[in-house]
Amino acid sequence: MSLSNDDENKVFGVVFRTPPKDSTGIPHILEHSVLCGSRKYPLKEPFVELLKGSLHTFLNAFTYPDRTCYPVASTNTKDFYNLVDVYLDAVFYPKCLEDIRTFQQEGWHYELNDPSEDITYKGVVFNEMKGVYSQPDSILGRASQQALFPDNTYGVDSGGDPQVIPKLTFEEFKEFHKKYYHPSNARIWFYGDDDPRERLSILSEYLNSFEVSSTPEESRISLQKLFTEPVRIVEKYPAAEGTDLKKKHMVCLNWLLSETPLDLETELALGFLDHLMMGTPASPLRKILLESGLGEAIVGGGVEDELLQPQFSVGLKGVSEDDVKKVEELIVNTLRTLAEGGFSSEAVEASMNTIEFSLRENNTGSFPRGLALMLRSIGKWIYDMDPFEPLKYQEPLRALKARIAGEGSKAVFAPLIENFILKNRHLVVVEMQPDPEKSSSDEVAEKNILEKVKSSMTQEDLAELARATQDLKLKQETPDPPEVLKCVPSLSLQDIPTKPMAVPSEVGNINGVNVLQHDLFTNDVLYAEVVFNMSSLKPELLPLVPLFCQSLLEMGTKDMDFVRLNQLIGRKTGGISVYPFTSSVRGREDPCSHIIVRGKAMSERVEDLFNLVNVVLQDVQLTDQKRFKQFVSQSKARMENRIRGSGHSIAAARMDAKLNAAGWISEQMGGISYLEFLRALETQIDDDWSAVSSSLEEIRRTLVSKNGCLVNLTADGKNLKNSEKHVGKFLDFLPSTSPNGSNDWTSSRLPLTNEAIVVPTQVNYVGKAANLFETGYQLKGSAYVISKYLNNTWLWDRVRVSGGAYGGFCDFDTHSGVFSFLSYRDPNLLKTLDVYDGTGNFLKELEMDGDALTKAIIGTIGDVDSYQLPDAKGYSSLLRHLLGVTEEERQIRREEILTTRLKDFKEFGDFVEFVKEKGVVVAVASPDDVDAAHTSLPSFFQVNKAL
Repeated sequence: MSLSNDDENKVFGVVFRTPPKDSTGIPHILEHSVLCGSRKYPLKEPFVELLKGSLHTFLNAFTYPDRTCYPVASTNTKDFYNLVDVYLDAVFYPKCLEDIRTFQQEGWHYELNDPSEDITYKGVVFNEMKGVYSQPDSILGRASQQALFPDNTYGVDSGGDPQVIPKLTFEEFKEFHKKYYHPSNARIWFYGDDDPRERLSILSEYLNSFEVSSTPEESRISLQKLFTEPVRIVEKYPAAEGTDLKKKHMVCLNWLLSETPLDLETELALGFLDHLMMGTPASPLRKILLESGLGEAIVGGGVEDELLQPQFSVGLKGVSEDDVKKVEELIVNTLRTLAEGGFSSEAVEASMNTIEFSLRENNTGSFPRGLALMLRSIGKWIYDMDPFEPLKYQEPLRALKARIAGEGSKAVFAPLIENFILKNRHLVVVEMQPDPEKSSSDEVAEKNILEKVKSSMTQEDLAELARATQDLKLKQETPDPPEVLKCVPSLSLQDIPTKPMAVPSEVGNINGVNVLQHDLFTNDVLYAEVVFNMSSLKPELLPLVPLFCQSLLEMGTKDMDFVRLNQLIGRKTGGISVYPFTSSVRGREDPCSHIIVRGKAMSERVEDLFNLVNVVLQDVQLTDQKRFKQFVSQSKARMENRIRGSGHSIAAARMDAKLNAAGWISEQMGGISYLEFLRALETQIDDDWSAVSSSLEEIRRTLVSKNGCLVNLTADGKNLKNSEKHVGKFLDFLPSTSPNGSNDWTSSRLPLTNEAIVVPTQVNYVGKAANLFETGYQLKGSAYVISKYLNNTWLWDRVRVSGGAYGGFCDFDTHSGVFSFLSYRDPNLLKTLDVYDGTGNFLKELEMDGDALTKAIIGTIGDVDSYQLPDAKGYSSLLRHLLGVTEEERQIRREEILTTRLKDFKEFGDFVEFVKEKGVVVAVASPDDVDAAHTSLPSFFQVNKAL
C-alpha cells in the first residue's frame, strides 16, 4: 500500500505459509535462525546489530500456527530500506542452512561440559517453550486448538512441544526452509509514503534470482471437516505441591464455527456478537459466568478468526471438580437464553459505538498502524483471498447497521448463536486438572531420556560431545570482527536530529486547577486524563487501590445498575479507565503517587465524557459485596497467572520494593505482597464486609478532591477551547476537601534479603538490583547508551545465546537510580547471577571502534524518540510534568547521549560493580533449581512459596 499516512511509519513485511506436520517447532526455530547471518550480512546476528543501531519503530518476527511473519518499520526512509534489505537477505539466503551450530543454539542441542557430568538439553526455543508449557492458560489454549483441528496443521504445535523438539533433525530443518521460504510462497507488504519504485528496485534483486516453484500448492492449508459428535478431553497442568487444589480446575468449551471461511459481513457480525456477549464487564455471558460463583476468571478468547476457520471459546478457571459440569451447562443455557431473548437496544448501541469508535480511531498504540493493517490483511491473503477486503470495514459495517435497524438485533444475532454454536456438533470440551506431580514427573522423564542417551555413548562420543559443546560456546562468545560488522548498513550521527521531539504543551488554570493542554491533530477525538494525588492515603489502604479503581467502573449508582452505567460509557465515549501511577522522582525523597482517570470521546461527546467521569468518581456506590468478591477472585487469578508467565516483572517489582519507597508502594498494589493481601481479603469480605466497604469509601474521600487535582487534555486547538467549559463544570462538582497531610513513605521498604519465589515451572526468572545513586553516581545520558549496549551484547550473548534463556536484559530507572538485571524463561539460576556479576568487568575491559559506538548511540536515540501517536504524546508530556522532567533536561540528556565516549562505559563499569557487591537478588524459580542453589549456597535465599 502506498499511502501518505499521518503516522509517517513505513512498514515492510514478508510472510510465508509454513504449515508444520509435527510439534518439533520447526517454523519457530527457523524464525529465530534465519536472522542469525545471511549471504550479504555474514555476521553472527544481523538482527542484533539492527537492534543496536537503527531507528526502527518495529523489528521482530512472529510464528503463527500456519505462517511466519518478518515485519520491520521505521520513520526514517534510509533506515527503513536498510532494515528491508537485511530482512530480505535473511529469509532468502540465511547462513543457518550451512552451519548446524545456529540450529543447535536457537533450537536444541545436547550440552555436556565434562564427560563426568550429566547431559542436558539447551536451546533458546526449547527453553522458551518450556516456559509456555508451564503456564496453565497456554496449555489450555494449545490443547483446545489441537483438539478442534485434529486433521490439519493446526492439530500440532508450530511453536514446539518441549518433549518433541529434540526429535527435530538438521536435515528436516534445512528441507523446511527449501520448501517454504521461496518467493512463490511469500506475501510481501509495503506501507508508507516512500517511493514505490525504490521498493521494487530492492525486491528485484531477490525475486528475480529464483526459479518458479510449486510450493504454493504444497503449503495450502486443508480445511477441517466438522465433527458429527462433540469431543471431550482431559489434560493435566503443573500445580504447586502442598496447596489446596479443590478449586483449581479449568474448563473451556470450544466450537469450530464453520467448515469454510466466512464472508466479511458474517465475520463482522460474529465479532459484534462476541463483543455483545463477552466484550465488557456488563456483557451477559461474561457477567453471568463470573456472578455464578462457579469459577474465578474467564478463559477462552471468544471469537478467534485469524486462522482459516473461525472458532469460539469460553470457560472458567478456578473451578472445583464437582462444578465442572455445571459450568458447561451454564454456558450452553446462557447462550440459549441469549438466542431466545436477544440483547437490549442499549447494549447493541454501546457495542456498535465501541467497535465503530475503535475502527475509526485506529489507535494501535506503539504498534505501527501499517503493521496492524498488514496483519489484518494477511489473515485473508495467506489463504489466497483478497488482501484488501479485510481493510474495507465501512461498507460491511454500514450494511450490518442497516440490517439491525431494519430487522432488529434479535433477527441478526439469534441465528448466529443458533447455527454457529448451539446446533453445531463440532464442540470440544477441554477440562484441565491440577497435578502437583506433573512438573517433577516431566523433569524425571527428561532426565531418564538423557541418561539413556549418555549410556548409549562411548567415551569417545562423550569426549566429542564435550568438545562440540565448547566449540559452540566459543562461537557464541567470540565477537564478530569489526570488518564484518561494517557490512550491516547503518545511519550516521549526521542523520540524527540534535533536538528532542517537542510536544506542544501549555499549562493553564481552570477554576483553580492546573490544566495541561496539547494542541495536536487527533481526528476530532479529545483525550483526557484527570490526576489525583495519592500521597495522603493511609499505607494500609494501598493494596485496596486497584480494587477501588475496578469498583468505580464495575459497580452501579443509586439510580443506575453497573450494566446500564457500563453501556452508557460505551454509547457516549471511547472508554474510561482508572488506575494508580507510582514512580520515584530524582532528587526527591518522597515518591510521585497518583490515581489517573483516562477517557476519550469524539468532540461532540466531550460533555458526556466529563459527566460520566464525575458519575464514576462520585456517584458509584461501593457497597456491592458479591461483585467485590468477584473482583478479588479475578485479581487473584490474574496475579497467579502473572507469576508463572511474567516472573521477571514479579522479580523486578519485588527488588524495587526492597530498594525504594515508590517500588514498595507499587508492590503493595501489584506484586507478591498484593497476592498475599488478596488471599486474606477473601476471608475478610465474608467476615467483615462493612469494614472493607468503609475502607473503599475512605479511599474515595481521600483521593477525589479538587485540591491537588491536575487535568491533561490532548486535541486540536478548536476542540481544546470548546472543552474548557465542560472541564470547568466537572471541576466545580469535585469536593474541595483538604488532604490530611502527606504520608512519609521514604522509609517504606521490604527487608533487603535475597529471595527465591518458588513456583511450579520448568524455567526461571532471575533478578539482581541495586541503587546506583547510593554510590554517588550522577545521571548522564551515556547511561542510556550503556544499558542498551549491555542488553544487545554482554547479556544477549551470555544469558540468551550461551545460557539458553529466552531473554536477558538490564534496566536503569533514571528516576530512582535502581539498576536491575533480569532474565526470562531461563534454564539457569546461579550461572545467570555469575553473568550479572561479570558485567562491571566487561565494561571496564571493553574496547570498541567508532562504528560500534555510533551504532550504540543511534539505537539509543531510536528508543528515546520512539514513535508515538497523538494521545501518547500528550500522556508522555503529562508524566514528564508529574516527574519534574523539563525540556531543558531533555536537551541536556540528548546532548550527553550524542557525545557518549568509550571512557563513559569504563567509568560506568565501576558503578555497576556496586550491584555485584551490594545487590539484592530475587528469583522466581522452579523447586528443583532453588534446591540446587541451596545446596551450592546454603542460606543465600529466603524461600517464599507463592503458589
